[in-house]
Amino acid sequence: MPLTQDLLNELTQEAVVTRRYLASVPFDKATFQPHEKSETLGRLAIHLAEIIAWWKECILNKELNFIDFEPADIQSTTALLSYFDKLLVEAKAVLQQAKDSDLANGTWSMRYGEIVYFTLPKQQALRIFCMNHLVHHRAQLGVYLRLLDIPVPAIYGPSADDDKVLLVEPFPI
Repeated sequence: MPLTQDLLNELTQEAVVTRRYLASVPFDKATFQPHEKSETLGRLAIHLAEIIAWWKECILNKELNFIDFEPADIQSTTALLSYFDKLLVEAKAVLQQAKDSDLANGTWSMRYGEIVYFTLPKQQALRIFCMNHLVHHRAQLGVYLRLLDIPVPAIYGPSADDDKVLLVEPFPI
């Protein structure tokens, strides 16, 4: 199976679970912070959604410069899901058009102005910066939901609150 297809399958599966987490975010509690150094619930949820846009950036460009970045102004769960869905459609479309050679050649950097945070081969950037980063922040969101006594959706198997096991159609081997 081509790497691009493998990544598309994985993104599709993780997006199903991530969308369920985002659907659980109560924006009336958007200012909740479990600790003064933590992001607010609202900002964490928006960040989780916006990570999906990085797939497109990583595949099409050589870097992402956050110097002029402004997070989306989202004030409701409905708007959050709409934003996520739009970014997911764009990411999947770019990934469907990409070739394995697009990912095997070249590097990708994350920067803030002149400060380069990292430079990785594109394939690694997709796995680490896009996928692992998504999973990391989704887990953080699960902790926030638990602290707010909001049922935590299942991920790879049942949770204490949700007995669903969500898998998309089996992937071809």
